Amino acid sequence: MSQHHSINYLEIPVKDIIATKAFFTQVFGWQFQDYGPEYSCFLKVGIDGGFYRAECQFTLAKGSPLIVLYSQDLGATAAQIIQAGGQITKAVFSFPGGRRFHFSDTNGNEYGVWSE
Repeated sequence: MSQHHSINYLEIPVKDIIATKAFFTQVFGWQFQDYGPEYSCFLKVGIDGGFYRAECQFTLAKGSPLIVLYSQDLGATAAQIIQAGGQITKAVFSFPGGRRFHFSDTNGNEYGVWSE
């Protein structure tokens, strides 16, 4: 059951749905449910959401919020991101509570990955 006033769902713009699904499946093991050729839903990854076809991309430099994923092994996750065609955009750095890095996926969208 959804919680009142909680963040419930994310919709993320991507240029290429097929490449995006392949990237997130390869790196993070996500599974998808397609709803036509221009929308694909991801479920049970901490929050539900979907990727929709668009010609835009989001980055912190454009003022977008940062979607941060969790990893038990930052080095292994960074290597998988590079192997899948992504790029590390900000090397691992420390912050109160842990360490993180930023990456862009195959669409140029910027995400973070953190660990304790």
